[in-house]
Amino acid sequence: RAKKSSSKYNEEISSDSETESATAPKKRQSTEQIEYEETPQEKKLRLAKLYLEQLKEEEENKAEEASFETDLIAGRLQEEVLEQRGKLQRLIAKDLIPPDPSEIRMFRGHKLPITCLVITPDDKYIFSAAKDCSIIKWDVESGKKIHTIPGGRKGTEDRHVGHTAHILCMAISSDGKYLATGDMNNLIMIWEAESCKHLYKFTGHKGAVSGLSFRKGTHDLYSASHDRSIKVWNVDENAYVETLFGHQDSITGLDSLSRERCVTAGGRDGTVRVWKIAEESQLVFHGHEGSIDCIQLINEEHMVTGADDGSVCLWSVNKKKPLSTVKRAHGCHGDAGIEQPHWVSSVAALQNSDTIASGSHNSEVNVWKCGQNYRGLQPLFSVPVSGFVNSLKFSSSGQFLVAGVGQEHRLGRWWRLKEAKNGIYVIPLKRKPSDPEETKSTAGSIL
Repeated sequence: RAKKSSSKYNEEISSDSETESATAPKKRQSTEQIEYEETPQEKKLRLAKLYLEQLKEEEENKAEEASFETDLIAGRLQEEVLEQRGKLQRLIAKDLIPPDPSEIRMFRGHKLPITCLVITPDDKYIFSAAKDCSIIKWDVESGKKIHTIPGGRKGTEDRHVGHTAHILCMAISSDGKYLATGDMNNLIMIWEAESCKHLYKFTGHKGAVSGLSFRKGTHDLYSASHDRSIKVWNVDENAYVETLFGHQDSITGLDSLSRERCVTAGGRDGTVRVWKIAEESQLVFHGHEGSIDCIQLINEEHMVTGADDGSVCLWSVNKKKPLSTVKRAHGCHGDAGIEQPHWVSSVAALQNSDTIASGSHNSEVNVWKCGQNYRGLQPLFSVPVSGFVNSLKFSSSGQFLVAGVGQEHRLGRWWRLKEAKNGIYVIPLKRKPSDPEETKSTAGSIL
């Protein structure tokens, strides 16, 4: 019995020790599990830390983007301020290369010499007018006519919708809504540019209307005439505003930008004038020896003019004399000893840049580079165009230049070039392929 009980006791002890040894690894396992299993608080803390890190990363990225954007915006605002002050000069000329003659497209549709043209602000369409009294709207991409407003015969003014005399000038508003055209019958016609629908007829000038320009950002229209006056009109209201006097001879050209002022070329009176409309004052500039036949603003402070003495001049509105003059810009014609310079019949400027163009009747359009601060003019290249280049316009984007060409000068019939064709030439302005390193550095300098 005693043996039995002792053996039983021994069994119990051994079984206890077995159970102990069995539970030991379980305990160890559970402690290991406790090490890996988080409490809800710890989990919250870990997630909060992760969230904060993500936020920090996002904020840093945002800050980088924001600084990049602010730099861009600052650059843009700086450009706008310079533009308003009239001191913006984008350096484009150095990258331009002459186009291949095969790339120049010609649009034909007018029967008589082209006298003037404009490009819509979106660069999609061109309006041209001619001595045949007609207006044509062209699609730039396809070269097709979108719309033709035919000219009328002399004496049909009462029943004909449109011009019945040579059209000398045209302008389009900066939003592309209105087109204005002026003719030798002293009339200004206002059209809806989109549909070519006739809207108004402005009468009041006592001579041929020779220059038109809309003030940028408005529907205020400035007109110049051979009656030596400038008139201001409000197209929205279909209203005449005022008349300004000062030129001593027929005004041959007019231009304006966003300031409440316009610039004019006074033909044989030898003056260029800046008209401050709000102040009712004018600034008078002298420089050419012949009749000043064309004028264009480069920016609010600088302009370019061309004259029949063959010269092209660059002006600042703060200086009474030209900043730079190129004499015989298009060479001479005639017999030895009695050569005459080719008249400069048109000028154009790529706005707020250092690139201008001039046209004559020596079978080429010249493209020029302005020096720093518009001091100095260097020839870049010439584009072969046969005939009288009566009108020149750069597209807003600077991707192409349009020349309106005819067999005769827009203001008269002193010569007739029979070999020339009456039409519009679209000249692509190609750029040099830029080095990636160079573009990086220029982008860095811009930013």
